[in-house]
Amino acid sequence: MPPKRRAATSNSAGSTKRSSKLAKENNITADQEADIREAFGLFAVQHPDYPDAKEGMLRAEDVRRCLIALDLPPSPSSLPSILSTIDPLSSGFIPLTPFLSYAALALRSKSELDSDDEVFPRTTYTHDAEVLAAYKLFTHGDPGPITLSHLRRVAKELREEVPDNVLRDMILEANGGVKGPGNAGTVGLEDFEEVMRRAGVFG
Repeated sequence: MPPKRRAATSNSAGSTKRSSKLAKENNITADQEADIREAFGLFAVQHPDYPDAKEGMLRAEDVRRCLIALDLPPSPSSLPSILSTIDPLSSGFIPLTPFLSYAALALRSKSELDSDDEVFPRTTYTHDAEVLAAYKLFTHGDPGPITLSHLRRVAKELREEVPDNVLRDMILEANGGVKGPGNAGTVGLEDFEEVMRRAGVFG
């Protein structure tokens, strides 16, 4: 095993690193994942409430600085929506996975704008991009809709104990009370966006 690890490190300069499962899920290269992890590591802290988070946890107040380190500076007005996206339960601490997912989407949005020879407005992202980023964090990159199992996974990733009946109520409130399998229902993108706007997350 040690020789293999040494080889992987030496090959990184040649951009021949293999993409991890996380990178593939978020449609970014291994080098981009490494950059995000490096920036995250600059600000991550260990927290006794999250002993399983080996990469540490990013404090909400450090999210802006971490994005700046990635050359993705958010505007003050967009920061609340970003925090709501990556910390939907307002715990104040963000694990690597949701932060990486948002940063990956921001990197792709930046690349698309740059490829169109437009001057990238390095202060904001469109509301549509933010809504889609938040939605995909809940669905784990799937097209949706958001299900009870998705909410369970989000709660587990955030190390929050949220009873199923509370999660079901969240779904029914979001979709207007439309029940589905298991008496829970689902939440589509339009319903999700409406909930976010009603909550003041997106203007």
